[in-house]
Amino acid sequence: MTERKPQNPARAADRPEGEADLPLYRRLRQAPRLTDRRRARGGVDDLLQSDAAADLRALAGEPYVKPLLEALADHSPFLWRLAACDPGRLAQCLLSDPDARIDACLKTMSAACDETADEAVAMRILRRAKQETALLIALEDLGGVTDVVRTTAALSRAADAFLKAALRFLLREAHHAGSLKLASLAEPETGCGLVILALGKLGANELNYSSDVDLAVFYDPESSALAEGAAASAVFVRLTKRLVKLLQERTVDSYVLRVDLRLRPDPGSTAVAVSLPAAYSYYEMLGQNWERAAYIKARPAAGDSALGRTFLATLTPFIWRKYFDYAAIADIHAMKRQIHAVRGHAEVTVPGHDVKLGRGGIREIEFFVQTQQLIFGGKRPNLRGSRTLDMLAELGADGWVTGEAVNDLSAAYIILREVEHRLQMVADEQTQRLPADREELSRFSRFCGFAKEQDFETCLMRHMGRVSHHYARLFEDAPALDAEVGSLVFAGAEADPETLETLARLGFKEPAKALETIRGWHFGRRPAVRTPHAREVLTELVPGLVQAFASSGDPDMALAGFDSALARMPAAVELFSLLKSNPRLCELFADILGGAPRLARMVINNPHILDATVDPRILETPIDDSVYGQRAARLLGASAHLEEFLDALRDFAKEEMFPIGLKLMSGAISPMAAARDYSSLAGAIVEAALAFIERLFAAEHGRVPAGRCIVLGLGKLGSYEMTAASDLDLILIYDFDRDRPESDGARPLHAVQYYTRIAQRLISALTVATKRGPLYEVDMRLRPSGRQGPVATQLRSFVEYQNNAAETWEHMALTRARPVAGDCGLSLETGEAIRAVLMRERPAKLARDVVEMRKLIASVKGDKDPWDLKLASGGLIDIEFLAQYLLLRHAHAHPSLISVSTSAVLETAAELRLIEREDARTLLDALRLMTNVTQMLRLTLDPGADPRLASEAVQRRLANAAELPSISALESDLVEARSKVRGIFRQVLSAH
Repeated sequence: MTERKPQNPARAADRPEGEADLPLYRRLRQAPRLTDRRRARGGVDDLLQSDAAADLRALAGEPYVKPLLEALADHSPFLWRLAACDPGRLAQCLLSDPDARIDACLKTMSAACDETADEAVAMRILRRAKQETALLIALEDLGGVTDVVRTTAALSRAADAFLKAALRFLLREAHHAGSLKLASLAEPETGCGLVILALGKLGANELNYSSDVDLAVFYDPESSALAEGAAASAVFVRLTKRLVKLLQERTVDSYVLRVDLRLRPDPGSTAVAVSLPAAYSYYEMLGQNWERAAYIKARPAAGDSALGRTFLATLTPFIWRKYFDYAAIADIHAMKRQIHAVRGHAEVTVPGHDVKLGRGGIREIEFFVQTQQLIFGGKRPNLRGSRTLDMLAELGADGWVTGEAVNDLSAAYIILREVEHRLQMVADEQTQRLPADREELSRFSRFCGFAKEQDFETCLMRHMGRVSHHYARLFEDAPALDAEVGSLVFAGAEADPETLETLARLGFKEPAKALETIRGWHFGRRPAVRTPHAREVLTELVPGLVQAFASSGDPDMALAGFDSALARMPAAVELFSLLKSNPRLCELFADILGGAPRLARMVINNPHILDATVDPRILETPIDDSVYGQRAARLLGASAHLEEFLDALRDFAKEEMFPIGLKLMSGAISPMAAARDYSSLAGAIVEAALAFIERLFAAEHGRVPAGRCIVLGLGKLGSYEMTAASDLDLILIYDFDRDRPESDGARPLHAVQYYTRIAQRLISALTVATKRGPLYEVDMRLRPSGRQGPVATQLRSFVEYQNNAAETWEHMALTRARPVAGDCGLSLETGEAIRAVLMRERPAKLARDVVEMRKLIASVKGDKDPWDLKLASGGLIDIEFLAQYLLLRHAHAHPSLISVSTSAVLETAAELRLIEREDARTLLDALRLMTNVTQMLRLTLDPGADPRLASEAVQRRLANAAELPSISALESDLVEARSKVRGIFRQVLSAH
């Protein structure tokens, strides 16, 4: 290989003057330099001495014949095997005009395939023709007989012939099997209903020496060639699979072509053959700019060529925009940044460098040309050609690129393609990577015709440097992509190996699955990414999003969660834009998906709640208690029917709970503040539900004279300590004029029945699962007489029960009761009645009752699970029981103790010296620790889930909630805290 000035592309395929009809051995002009001369000559001498090499021996004295054979023996095990296994064939190649010999070989091969019905025979015919053409084209190339343009054209011509012969064989086979009815067995492809498009280098007639062939197979589902009753998809998909087998299955005769079908529409979710209507729809709705670039090189290579030409003509508006396509420049910039050779991704080097994908390589030259073809080709039909050198010349002639760029890139293209061919000739492998080992690189440089490795490196560095320079200038105004983490390439038809390595390094346990998931977004497999603008924004977002997923602690879970959310979202441009412009929110969003499975499931099942994140102030806006009530009240005027209201109430709950969780995860609010927000929100929801149900009842049954009702919240709702998973402890209390007990509507009800049914409706409204899902679980067992009592209680009965029949545990529950909805006057009266009950002087057995109640709970529900922070011995329930005991024991003398807040009761008790200050501080510290961890547990995991089995991200978040470095440190602190709480519990209650 020697450096050559680029030829005029228009004449590059012409045969050199004076060589018409000359045999190949008369045209040889050079041979690669040898590395192991002794071994090479010994191998050739052995070959020439064989009985089958008589004709070859006669040629051995001709200039360059023996040196060329020695080069094969020295550098190319593949070519030497082809040469040595059949000396007669080798001699005929040297004795023949190469073009005529190739034509004769392909013609004989095609005729032989037409005559046989035996698959094994057809496979052997194809493979032997491949061997001969491969050997002949290599001899021309290495002998300096031909140039890159003619070599690639010859390889493409042979590949076309193999493809056509194989398809013709299969079409006849399908005809004889009865699935097709062909018009002509002599020309089976005519009107067959199937076309094979060649894309990539085969489409441009620029095929590599050992290249895959990029094919896309399309069929007409209404083709008249289909036999009656035959399913088009089944017939043509099976035929395509058989074609792949026929061409690429390895036998004793090797293979014909490696087939790549990944340039068809969305290869991850479509069959190997695609119907034309489906293809039209895909390219109209989802076609990407890289696919437009791919179709620049598309041409019908086999099958129904008329069908293929019609298809490509129909795609013309997709490939070539009518006006200068500046609108696509942003997306083209994104495409550029998703190519291996992004500026700064790798240095221009030689050892181990990829001459195709590496910086300054063939891909940059091709991309340089294709991007400008996409931009300007709509108005300039002369820029719609498929061959790289031709289009470089046209871009220069039109003034779009400088003459210097045309000359530099053309010369580099020729050199790099020649090096690429030498790399592939060594072992018939599809490789473009230069040897990394210095000794191997030196050997390879001699195969390329250089006497010194340094000269080879200097040559390549000069050309690749020029390519890199022109390529960088083309995109010098493009925004930069942070590629510090490594390659993140998701565009294009192929899975990028370096991206798989990057994903694995970032912590993805299934990098191949992650890569295919993200590639699926670019193919529009999710509704939210089916517009060009969505995919353009996504292209810019993905690198940052992937890194955010990697930082979430469970990248695979985060990615899967985001993918599931996209599957349920009709559109996502606004969300993508927000995440791209707000790295902090992007990281938080990834944290949810990777580190909070429960919250992530809320997003996945209800992606519309992500609309809340569109407000950039979401993490900064504090929520006053009254705000939830005002927002919930709007639902009353917006909903006319119960079903509509229930759905709206559930949507409202999710839309409001999500920002609370978001702020809790981000640290914008404390766990205590989150508890208050969850409780205030629940109260607002109960209030709105009660108001709506009362309105419905009034319309149907009228109103009870002087009738009033309220809802008491107890438990965590009453004490403002709710979590993301808390249920509601409720009691409905009512009052009315006993002299007028019936409602005044068209269908009157007695007050008892009236409010009982309101209570039942309220429970249903809060618990029933609608198409929007469930809302809360409701527990009304704290009402008078528990499950045996009525679901609604008249105030007088409630007071009488609490004063005369209630047990100690019921008064303990009452310490955390507060009205959350209903009539204000009745709320005040009920609050006064409760206060009076709590201020009663208690008998001496109070402490014993509390202890017995704690033992009963332990025996029924257990107290051994260290991660059940409520029920575990020394857990939250022990602290709550202590506070309730202190309130009931001393409120008659110290009314200031009365509060629904556990911490407030303990702080007041300490100030009043009803408990040791140190003990109170220990209890408050334990309460804060367990509350903080419980809030994060309920936000991230389902109740009952074992944090020890959770992801590392969840465990880290739990530890962070307690301001501790690890989950093990948290477990240690919890053990210590529970031990201290239990000791204080026993001490305080035994002392009383």
